[in-house]
Amino acid sequence: MNIDFEIFSPVHQIQDKLFDERGLKVFIKRDDLIHPIISGNKWRKLKYPLKEAQSQNKTHLVTFGGAYSNHLLATSAAAAKFGFRSTGFVRGEEVSNDTLFLCRLHGMNLIFTDRESYRYKRALFDKQFADDNKAFFIDEGGLSALGAKGCSELVEELTESYDHILCACGTGTTAAGIINGVAKHQLPTQFHGVPVLKNGEFLRKDIDAFLDQPSNYHLHTDYHFGGYGKVSDELISFVKQFVASTGILIEPVYTGKMLYALYDLAARNYFPPGSRILAIHTGGMWGLLGMKERFKS
Repeated sequence: MNIDFEIFSPVHQIQDKLFDERGLKVFIKRDDLIHPIISGNKWRKLKYPLKEAQSQNKTHLVTFGGAYSNHLLATSAAAAKFGFRSTGFVRGEEVSNDTLFLCRLHGMNLIFTDRESYRYKRALFDKQFADDNKAFFIDEGGLSALGAKGCSELVEELTESYDHILCACGTGTTAAGIINGVAKHQLPTQFHGVPVLKNGEFLRKDIDAFLDQPSNYHLHTDYHFGGYGKVSDELISFVKQFVASTGILIEPVYTGKMLYALYDLAARNYFPPGSRILAIHTGGMWGLLGMKERFKS
């Protein structure tokens, strides 16, 4: 089966009084619309690893993630769509939730793994699947040079120019891909990454590892709200207000933090008047399933 499908990822303008007052034109690339489950950077990061697995005649995708991992869910759906088996190592004690239910529904076998063992992913893979010559290793979150290659294609889809591109950062793979795409097309665009993890400056070495050439870019590390998966009432309030005022569904783990950063930077006059800014919606909307209680108030 051909591992590809048509990308539908339009660019919409975000209208807001703040942006008008600051003389900014702000747009959002809707990668969340690529696929209902294999959405956003999840599809972009999986595209070439799946092609590589197919070229090696591998039929069993093995990957890793937490109990609410969008990557696990996306991999299970991609495996089902393109004719692979799938296994997911799940970090932590055995639990049941909506995300893992959907993983299983797509045929993924789940192996719950204690947190210490989980740190050594390649060793886990080798121990469990040493005798399975059809198994193909995919790192947590799609971390890989092939993943970055898929993300770089986002830039080729842009039909207009932008002064700034903002994207949430988890593993750094998506950031590296976009930076490579900007460099490949010799664009003057500045890239801004918003790490969703605490002390996110460490991501610079992970991003640099996948760059085709040395590049300048910005990391805004003050918008993690306590760390990965951590949120605050202020962030939840922002997400609710944004969704209600734009009709664009976002979640607070990735895109919510990135957009909060964008609005805060705009309010602080970080971007010069006249700037055209593109925010990347990286999908992962199923992550909302693990935060329903935070949205009840």
